[in-house]
Amino acid sequence: MTRWKFPPNLKLPGVQPFPPAEICIYCILLLFRFLLLLRIRKKESKMPEKILDDISHRRYNPLRGTWLLVSPHRTKRPWQGQQESPSKSTLPEYDPACYLCPGNKRASGDTNPKYESTFVFVNDYSAVKEVQKEYKQEDDANDLSSLLLKAESVTGKCYVLTFAPSHNLTLADLSIPEILPVIQAWTAIYTAHLSPHSPLSAITHPTTLPPSGITITPPTAQYRWMQIFENKGAAMGCSNPHPHGQIWTTTGLPDEAAQELEQMKKYRLEHGSSLLGDYAKLEMEKRERVVFENAAFVVVVPWWATWPFEVMLISKGHKRALVDFGDEEKRDLAEVIGEVTRRYDNLFETSFPYSSGIHQAPLEGTDEEIEASHFHMHFYPPLLRSATVRKFLVGYELMAEPQRDITPEQAAGRLRDCGGPLYRKLL
Repeated sequence: MTRWKFPPNLKLPGVQPFPPAEICIYCILLLFRFLLLLRIRKKESKMPEKILDDISHRRYNPLRGTWLLVSPHRTKRPWQGQQESPSKSTLPEYDPACYLCPGNKRASGDTNPKYESTFVFVNDYSAVKEVQKEYKQEDDANDLSSLLLKAESVTGKCYVLTFAPSHNLTLADLSIPEILPVIQAWTAIYTAHLSPHSPLSAITHPTTLPPSGITITPPTAQYRWMQIFENKGAAMGCSNPHPHGQIWTTTGLPDEAAQELEQMKKYRLEHGSSLLGDYAKLEMEKRERVVFENAAFVVVVPWWATWPFEVMLISKGHKRALVDFGDEEKRDLAEVIGEVTRRYDNLFETSFPYSSGIHQAPLEGTDEEIEASHFHMHFYPPLLRSATVRKFLVGYELMAEPQRDITPEQAAGRLRDCGGPLYRKLL
């Protein structure tokens, strides 16, 4: 048998001659390697998020129909601006001068009961009134005032809800059983203001609240929207450190809620599904921006987040409002609220300031609006680099569009690493 050799003009120094069979195998291996590299590059081309870690770009917010500028390279710039003082709170468990502590007198002269869990009352300084003078603007197409100086009256009712009797605690300090009464109070107040014509009214329950079976007085008018929110920390304008939130009901639909509802209605009409339901599924598949999840909820740093460590808590199932949740789902909601607030505090080992709020179905609305709604909760914290450096929405962000430096993926990774016990309980 004759051994195959390279032709003289192809003979290479240091290369042993190969038979044709080995040449074929070698060529096949090279081809296979080439195809594998091609496949990897194609796969990478379908994942542009990796490239976005290093370049300035814009991201679309489908929940509002707006855009956001992301500038990840700016995190390397030195900071010589304002710094917030680190939180070194030494608040007492009870403050005799606090308007919200049990047994104390409020500014209105009313005395708080000796409550042991949550306590709700009508805000002594409400932003809106239940009863006021009527106002109706005359419409005149030929009058510039009618076109450019529009106004409408708004009535409503505002509540304050304390989360706990102790003056020196926050939601991050509370256990799941201690957060549950807060969720039950939210649900009861929402139920008391829900329109009897809403599809949700068929599944509501009695509206009795602790302590001592306090009953929510029905409103004097049917309000359209309820905004449940909390401002935590002096950096967010909180006037009293006692753990509490607020609940405002109004006859009008506020801009933020109206924008989201319009986008969710549009998405449902075009795709036949829930915008946030589909988004939650997508985030759970990708995992890049997921911070925490349990059976009923997922917490993500949204793809379009404006604030550095902003998160959104989304119900996995299509839940329209608080009244859709069963006991286990309410427990899961208490768990994720505790996880978010505890991770915030652990991130910079400080009492982390934020504004949070629930968006759910309007109190009164069309069947289309109710069914398009999807329960979610926003957390907007200002801190950026440490307990002493915060983000400001100024300049370009006021005049053009929101902008962020650290990417949502980077923020989610840092929050994922902050689980476990609350840092101050280990000191």
